[in-house]
Amino acid sequence: QVQIVESGGGLVEPGGSLRLSCLASGFTFSRFAMNWYRQVPGKERELVAAITSNGRSTSYADSVKGRFTISRDNAKNTVYLQMNSLKPEDTAAYYCNAHYRITAVDYWGQGTQVTVSS
Repeated sequence: QVQIVESGGGLVEPGGSLRLSCLASGFTFSRFAMNWYRQVPGKERELVAAITSNGRSTSYADSVKGRFTISRDNAKNTVYLQMNSLKPEDTAAYYCNAHYRITAVDYWGQGTQVTVSS
C-alpha cells in the first residue's frame, strides 16, 4: 500500500524557518523523482521544488530560489524541504509528490499547512 505522509508544517512568523518532511512507503522510493507542490485555495497547485531520484539534481520555482532547499535520504525513504526567510506569500498547503517518469505514475500525500503570519 502506497503511503506518503508530510509533516513539519505549522505557524511561523515572517523571516522564520520550517523544515517539511515527507515519508514514503509502499513503492521503490529511490526510483522516483520527488517534488514539493503548494496550493492556496482558489489557485492552481504550484511546483515549488523538485529533486531527481538519485538526488543529484534539484530545481526550484523562482519565487523560492535561494530560500528553500530540497533534499532526500533514500535510505530513509524521506524527502525534505528546508524553508528559510519565510514570507506571508509562502502560506499554503504543501504537498509531497512522487513521480516515476517512465510510466508517468504519480503518488500524492495529504498535505501539510504552512502559515506565515505575525
